[in-house]
Amino acid sequence: MQNNVLDYLDETVLKVPEKIAFSNGTEDMTFMQVDRESRAVGTWLHKRGIYRKPVVVFMNKHPKEVTAFFGVIRGGCFYVPIDEEMPRVRIDLILSNLQPEMILCDRQTAEIAESFSGQMEIVLYDEICNTEIDNEALREIHDRVIDTDPIYVVFTSGSTGVPKGVAACHRSVLDYIEHLSEVLEFNENTIFGNQTPLYFDACLKELYPTIKYGATTYLIPRELFMMPLKLVEFLNTYRINTVCWVVSALTFISAFDTFKTVVPEYLHTVAFGSEVFPIKQFKRWREALPHAKFTNLYGPTEGTGMCCYYKVERDFELDEVIPIGRPFANTDILLLKEDNTPAGRGETGEICIRGTSLTLGYYNNFEKTSEVFVQNPLNTAYPELIYRTGDLGRINAAGELVFVSRKDYQIKHMGHRIELGEIEVNVNMLEGIKSSGCIYDLAKGKIVLYYVGETEEKELVALLKEKLPRYMIPNYVRRLEQMPLTANGKIDRVTLTKYHQESTREVSQETSRKEKR
Repeated sequence: MQNNVLDYLDETVLKVPEKIAFSNGTEDMTFMQVDRESRAVGTWLHKRGIYRKPVVVFMNKHPKEVTAFFGVIRGGCFYVPIDEEMPRVRIDLILSNLQPEMILCDRQTAEIAESFSGQMEIVLYDEICNTEIDNEALREIHDRVIDTDPIYVVFTSGSTGVPKGVAACHRSVLDYIEHLSEVLEFNENTIFGNQTPLYFDACLKELYPTIKYGATTYLIPRELFMMPLKLVEFLNTYRINTVCWVVSALTFISAFDTFKTVVPEYLHTVAFGSEVFPIKQFKRWREALPHAKFTNLYGPTEGTGMCCYYKVERDFELDEVIPIGRPFANTDILLLKEDNTPAGRGETGEICIRGTSLTLGYYNNFEKTSEVFVQNPLNTAYPELIYRTGDLGRINAAGELVFVSRKDYQIKHMGHRIELGEIEVNVNMLEGIKSSGCIYDLAKGKIVLYYVGETEEKELVALLKEKLPRYMIPNYVRRLEQMPLTANGKIDRVTLTKYHQESTREVSQETSRKEKR
């Protein structure tokens, strides 16, 4: 039984040493190169006496960055990826939490790192990746590893504005990759097209199956996700047959009629997650790729990525939502009502996870960890942690788990409890709508809707009056040229809130000027 994620690489490099493991389309690294350079980085860390500590990896998206991750694990440490697209304030908060001894950079990012606060040593990857390898030392480090040792910390948003570092261990990642690979049927012929930045846990879906099977991952340049035609052409050029993307990346292609010009002809496996897939856009994908397999994935970072899956094998009406299905093997989902009793079929409850897919908690933040990693209230006999996701779900008539909304998207408006996600689903069903995002102005008691599409604002409100109860009709509707997205492709509701605050401020100032006149 494996207890180290790099056992995958050790086995694969013996089978296909010269095969391309990771590429960005212009620069490749074979499994032999990844193995050799990761061992060199691990040896360097050992010689410097850095062990069981966080190592910040601050590099551009490149096969060398992936190899740096593996090198940190080789050295018995855990990697913490950051990126220059992160706001500087966020980086400072992360570094303050970690207090790392060193930061691993490429030549481009090293210049930026010089301005970071703290006493970290800035180390260039290119200067340590040729360190003479000490295999005996690496073997001793490997033999001391147990499967609950951490391998990475990735930072998610915190409700107080302070990012939280989720620490994952070998066991949670091994379990996740084994079960994900079985569900999506990865093998040595899989060619992944990676979409997410490497500082998100979503990239686990490509990085670790690649070294497990001897597959290949193409790290798609981020700028292509602003150019749908060139993005699909990239998929075809490198014969990419598997993508595990956030929904907004997929709808970016389908919403702009890209399939009328070019179709991703080699894709046979499409996994998606992070948001509800608008059925209208999903149908366009199925029509373009009638023989592909589509799977909806669900799961939080605290559950090591994804914990549920649903293979889409039936048609859905425009007013339906694709279920998130069932948990992976060795994972269990509890639906708990507010009184901590199980939700019945059709009832809404908070999605809670138990099993070895749970991460270790938040790094250097026991208070926040204890708030959401809690004793299973259904088990009073022995200690058993569950993770409270903050997501709401229900079991539908077919016995399938369906995502309803975030708990914090649930509002009380005009005496009614409303899921903002339900409003978005209904907006996204409409012709001429590409995407939508809903927020709530608590101070004024107003539902605020932003959307991207051809439909006029007044026309959209009229259409919604035919689909939604009166109390769910947005009070403020504004069309945008482009929906703001977070770095991992989700709708950026913080930015939408800022848009609304600025708009409200401008209206208030204009009203004040008129009153003075």
